[in-house]
Amino acid sequence: MSSIPQDAQQIEAMGSSVDFFKTVQDGVSTYYFDTSKCGPPAPMVNAMAGLQLLEENSKLVMINHKSPGGLFPKIQDDYNYEVEDLADGNVKVVFTKKSNGAGTTNYNDNKCSG
Repeated sequence: MSSIPQDAQQIEAMGSSVDFFKTVQDGVSTYYFDTSKCGPPAPMVNAMAGLQLLEENSKLVMINHKSPGGLFPKIQDDYNYEVEDLADGNVKVVFTKKSNGAGTTNYNDNKCSG
């Protein structure tokens, strides 16, 4: 069972290495990508690509094999995130843009450090 809705439309995300998808419901755009079967640095690279899609009334859903702990310190000034454990052993991370973010995220800093 996929965590990406069947009605999601595939979109292009600059710099990504996996497929990205988008849904719009009640005026809220939600972007999705799945790196659960990818090794480093793909989760970080794709998260940084996806975060650049976000506007104030949107969210990004990442499906991954584990919580991307190395990513959070790099984006915490500009993005909120919630981590949910999935029944299949993967995690779902939902990112939203902070309305009062610092604007300091370096999207080129997409290397893993462990």
